[in-house]
Amino acid sequence: MSESKKFLLPEKDIPTAWFNIIPSMPVKPRPMLNPATKQPITAEDLYPLFSEEASRQEVNYTDNWITIPEPVRDLYKIWRPTPLVRARGLEKALGTSSHIYYKNESVSPVGSHKLNSAIPQAYYCKEQGVTNLTTETGAGQWGAALSLASRMFGLELAVYMVKVSYNQKPYRRSIMQTYGAEVIASPSMSTKAGRKIITDTPNHQGSLGTAISEAVELAMSTPNCKYALGSVLNHVALHQTVIGLEAEKQMEMAGEYPDIVIGCFGGGSNFSGIAFPFMRHNLSGDRSTRFIAAEPASCPKLTRGVLQYDFGDESGYTPLIPMYTLGHNFRPANIHAGGLRYHGAGAVISQLKSDGLMDAVDIPQLESFEAATLFAKSEGLIPAPESSHAIAAAIREARRADEEGRPRTILFNLSGHGLIDMTAYDRYLAGDLANYEVTDEEVAANTSTLEPLI
Repeated sequence: MSESKKFLLPEKDIPTAWFNIIPSMPVKPRPMLNPATKQPITAEDLYPLFSEEASRQEVNYTDNWITIPEPVRDLYKIWRPTPLVRARGLEKALGTSSHIYYKNESVSPVGSHKLNSAIPQAYYCKEQGVTNLTTETGAGQWGAALSLASRMFGLELAVYMVKVSYNQKPYRRSIMQTYGAEVIASPSMSTKAGRKIITDTPNHQGSLGTAISEAVELAMSTPNCKYALGSVLNHVALHQTVIGLEAEKQMEMAGEYPDIVIGCFGGGSNFSGIAFPFMRHNLSGDRSTRFIAAEPASCPKLTRGVLQYDFGDESGYTPLIPMYTLGHNFRPANIHAGGLRYHGAGAVISQLKSDGLMDAVDIPQLESFEAATLFAKSEGLIPAPESSHAIAAAIREARRADEEGRPRTILFNLSGHGLIDMTAYDRYLAGDLANYEVTDEEVAANTSTLEPLI
């Protein structure tokens, strides 16, 4: 393992505002729709579900910069700014002439980037007088983050955790419970949505779509309770832009600018966080960086899904979202990258992808773990299975650059560490993991009845 170089910012350089990409987009994303009336959703329509401020941020198409409240920024100081690292060890292991950098979001108290949005969402609810929150979580990173954020602001939290991850990742469940959250395996018998799913499919192992249905139902039926989401929606992507805004300054410290920016992709939170601040320079015509979302081959919504209006959850409780989707009834394979097992992409990213302003690749599970173990051996940091998809994409790009004889500067977001995912590594090292593919027939069957884009 060779010595990699770390670039650190002082505390004063924590961003004072989040970047909202929507006003800069040449084509704005289509609005979410009320599924009953097919009319565009307003902020007021979202008030029963989200905090009022998060609802306003969700439909803000006019302001590029949203001020970060000082209480939120003060809590960011616990771990931000996060390091930018030049991965010299990985470069040496690959024998590449490209320069590879990663933004290390694993240094947060919960080990992932998710706290960047959990804190402001909990703060806005507390300021509004809310006492209870509900949410869903896949691999547990978001659930852990919101559990801590809820504790910081004295809120009670119920987390619906995808059942397969609830069983695969017991320590993430323990982290949430340690912070004081109630954790329920989803689908469960505690909601109408869960009972119907279990009745229809008794051995259903869950998905983010099922867990969202249960969390939304509980929020809507519980007094003084709101729902918080960890990805997909515009206000979540907004909060995550602290990642890329810091990385801009750090790349300047390194004396370089990325030719390629990569993030793993489930619903879009960490990809948006690392990509959108750099993408604004492409949109202004000042740069020509390439942006790549790396998703699992078993859940390839950006690479093989269709662009349609679809529900964000399995039971159809959410507004209709214009998204690349595999269909809200899609049941992803039980891969260990639980945070990427989501059927759709956020509206902003879907529009950017449709307009050719970003690319997407799908990564087989075994390739992601091969990349993860190489990264661990060369950089000393064991990545989360989700982050490993970004590492695999970065390795692909470095090898392609060497083949073309054109070295690149590559930046990816290391969204979290994998120290609570070691059972997945055990299975990989034992040869017990497999790749999963989605057939064209499955995609067609799941998307044939979706609402057309208007």
